[in-house]
Amino acid sequence: MKYVLDSVNMPEDIKKLNIGQLNRLALELRSFVLENVSKTGGHLASNLGIVELTLALHYCFDAPKDKIVWDVGHQAYIHKILTGRKDKFTTLRQLDGLSGFPKPSESEYDTFTAGHSSTSISIALGFACARDMRGSDEKVVAVIGDGSLTGGVAFEALNNAGRSNSNIIVVLNDNQMSISGNVGALSRHLGELRTERGYIEAKNDVKKLLNRFPDSEKMVNKIKRTKNRIKYLFIPGVIFEELGFKYIGPVDGNNIESLIEVINRAKNIEGPVLIHVKTKKGKGYKYAENNPSAYHGVSAFDLSTGASIKKSNKPTYSDVFGKTMCSMADEDDKIVAVSAAMGNGTGLSKFISKHPSRFYDVGIAEQHAVSFSAALAKSGFRPVFAVYSTFLQRAYDEIMQDVCLQNLHVVFAVDRAGIVGADGETHQGIYDISYFTHMPNMTVMMPKNGIELEKMLRYAVYNIDGPVAVRYPRGNISDIYSENTSEIEFGKAELLEDGEKIAVISAGAVCDNAAKVCEMLKNDGYNPMLINMRFAKPVDKEMLKLAAEKCGYIFTLEDNVIDGGAGMAVLEALNDMELMNDVKVHSYAFPDKFIEHGTRDQLFERYKLDSESIYKDIKERIDINGR
Repeated sequence: MKYVLDSVNMPEDIKKLNIGQLNRLALELRSFVLENVSKTGGHLASNLGIVELTLALHYCFDAPKDKIVWDVGHQAYIHKILTGRKDKFTTLRQLDGLSGFPKPSESEYDTFTAGHSSTSISIALGFACARDMRGSDEKVVAVIGDGSLTGGVAFEALNNAGRSNSNIIVVLNDNQMSISGNVGALSRHLGELRTERGYIEAKNDVKKLLNRFPDSEKMVNKIKRTKNRIKYLFIPGVIFEELGFKYIGPVDGNNIESLIEVINRAKNIEGPVLIHVKTKKGKGYKYAENNPSAYHGVSAFDLSTGASIKKSNKPTYSDVFGKTMCSMADEDDKIVAVSAAMGNGTGLSKFISKHPSRFYDVGIAEQHAVSFSAALAKSGFRPVFAVYSTFLQRAYDEIMQDVCLQNLHVVFAVDRAGIVGADGETHQGIYDISYFTHMPNMTVMMPKNGIELEKMLRYAVYNIDGPVAVRYPRGNISDIYSENTSEIEFGKAELLEDGEKIAVISAGAVCDNAAKVCEMLKNDGYNPMLINMRFAKPVDKEMLKLAAEKCGYIFTLEDNVIDGGAGMAVLEALNDMELMNDVKVHSYAFPDKFIEHGTRDQLFERYKLDSESIYKDIKERIDINGR
């Protein structure tokens, strides 16, 4: 059997196909994505739902001259396959392979790097205004999902684009949240009518005709008021109309023929246009259709059953967080959980079921979540904002101004801190220590294992008055030193192994690597001291003083970038105590760069932060200076 996909390598190949062939191609693309993502893992449901829309966009527009800007970008797999990367798709999210997100360094068809949500309209408008100033004629399209539209920056961009009168098309991919209740034949008819070239020309002719008569301005305004009343009654996208967009839709986003027709009509409209398409998330794979949330992001799975291949029975840090939150909330009605559209991802599923009145999902709106939590704290509640490290970066100002400045007791449960792996540069959580530690009034805690995470969460909620961040990694919990986890004391590190000459200080979950390094050093006859730092802020100066007195070398290990990280906090503390002349200090951390995608172990090894590399480096430093 001959496959249509075999003859499609670039967007121009699509334009040669008829509707029947395009529909066949859509089926083949779904099979291709399922086959590959079942092996590599990745974002599945959203890509299955957007197949026809992606085909229609590349059929109607002339990329890369025309700019297609993907919001978030995790739904751009079909785009990648159609733009010369089909043969590399087996390397998706693998070390040195294809990124799971748009990446201009990978292809000229990737207009802009994406990974975080709600920015596509801003970027598209920038491209459109640049085009207008240049006097060129390329089309500019932003593709944004209904979830991303909850981000405030999307509305800032809509407001700006609507009053710009620049030619820009926004495609709203509505695959879950119903924005409008007015669907059906009438709204479709109005959408089609308002995009007909004859309608647009007639409207302009009426304006010209009315301008010839006296008091034409009053007449025009009266007609506008009448039109607006009708519009509010029948047109579902009135909010977009009020922002200055011509609204088209809703359109069946899984019907290629309808999409091509509507997109081509939209290209004839002057000014900003919004096309509202409704797609089915997970389309074509029953497990994803029935539970799109569970198949949003997946690890490798069995195609026949939908079951994860790499599923572990061991609890994750997110599981421990969720269990602890439920336990505290059972005992304390002041505990409130806040999420920015990541309730399940951060381990709060059981909390949502048991305590729905004290769970707030604010949507993809991290800035709002922080300020909202600040007001809860001001009102006497104990809010815990569960958020991925990479997404919390978006709320820097709100953390500083609305929480830290007012010294409010908001607990930040910072999930996915450190290397997250296959999602790559846009998602690595390796900057949070750096931006937290320079905020006045902030406390920063880092558990070495699951038991310590539970203890730190309870301590953060009940023993600290101001803002506090507890950062922990993605993945299964560590059992390192779990039998001897001592109680938490404010600003105090934990001495795991006493020793001399060499001190290894671990910041958080990298304690596994630090312990392995110490074991290798012991095998060489050394007696290293191992310290669990626990607090990046405040730093335990007494413990550092002890280490400096007993050891000539201090080595720090963390999963943050070097600049502003835990190692730098140790250096500053030693310098403040005027101990730098008594000890040689070196920090092991990620370099000042964006870290690519790959597994955690691969990236630790590449940047020489694995136990073997650190051990060898320590030995070299000691041998150079004499044992």
